[in-house]
Amino acid sequence: MRHIEFLKNLEQLRFTGQLVQTDAAGQRWNFYFCQGRLLYATGGPHPVRRWRRNLLTFCPRIPTYRLAWQADLAKVDPTKHEFSWEYALLNLWVTQQRIKLEQAEKFIDAAITEVIFDVMQATEVTEKIQYSKTFSPLFQPIEVDMAVGKADLWQQRWHQAGLEGYSPNQAPIIKQPDQLRQLGSAQLYQTLIHLLDGQRTLRDVAVEMRRDVVEITSALQHFNQMGLVEFTSIADLPGLVFQREPPRASQIMVTPTSALIACVDDSSTVRNMMEQLLITSGYQFLGVEDPLRAIGILLARKPDLIFLDLIMPNVNGYEICEKLRKISCFRKTPIVILTGSDGYANRLRSNFVGASDFLSKPLNAEAVLGVIHKHLQPASDLSSVQL
Repeated sequence: MRHIEFLKNLEQLRFTGQLVQTDAAGQRWNFYFCQGRLLYATGGPHPVRRWRRNLLTFCPRIPTYRLAWQADLAKVDPTKHEFSWEYALLNLWVTQQRIKLEQAEKFIDAAITEVIFDVMQATEVTEKIQYSKTFSPLFQPIEVDMAVGKADLWQQRWHQAGLEGYSPNQAPIIKQPDQLRQLGSAQLYQTLIHLLDGQRTLRDVAVEMRRDVVEITSALQHFNQMGLVEFTSIADLPGLVFQREPPRASQIMVTPTSALIACVDDSSTVRNMMEQLLITSGYQFLGVEDPLRAIGILLARKPDLIFLDLIMPNVNGYEICEKLRKISCFRKTPIVILTGSDGYANRLRSNFVGASDFLSKPLNAEAVLGVIHKHLQPASDLSSVQL
């Protein structure tokens, strides 16, 4: 394949800089080189899904919430990293000793192999290169021949399994649940119902099941041929912004403020992520772990906005919200309900008890900062909000 040979040519030329490959459908992949070796690769249909899968596989102690990544990214000096936010975060976590060097290098190796595999399936690929004198390796660079060899082995296995007509980027979804139920145990059926919901790619399913993607796709191919399971295309997960130029108008910008934001949530993970994000965004933060003490603490501090988890031990978010609304100083305070279940019934009840807004977990930075901006900026500025 000419576009794979192009990678090898850049290795021989000891190229330093960026290669962008674009296929006939407009899909783009980015490769970053230093002296002819690969530093990193990203892009394609699902760069954020790939990032999240590799975190689960190689860095299981790192949160898979976008909110946590955004908070950490705020600590990175953009002048020290010329390209990917992914590469910058891996370097940060190694520096902070949150992951080991070999974890980051295995992560990078897997990402490059997957990107090359996807490029191998592409047609009518064009190339554009941009030289750079400043790209320097933070991790051990990878030889192009070695990376191409690994991707080629995956492609051979994919073809030997008769999967040429499928893509690991497709998402399986059950079309005939009643017929599928009759073919296996109740436990297997419940697993399939959970995973084959059209929201996970074949690669995502394989990682969650801790199985090989070729093995998973081969098994599901049988159900597909029976008309029980369908493979569809799905969008990527939201990513992060890591650039020097001014943000686009569609990105939410929050002006630093001294407003006090409270988060009542029994999960330390959620509280810590919220604290990192809000502090780096210029807000004051108040975390409350015990829902039974929440009202007393909130009365003492009188925050400007309150995030309130729905499901907590002993008392739920609805009850706390209802009680807060009966206290005069909280009647107009924005209260945002947090929940892992984004259902109509939950939204309806949230409105009934006086909640101002509603956010679904897992949280992301855009949504959190957006809801703060929405409820705390002066009324005269509301017309300029871009969400």
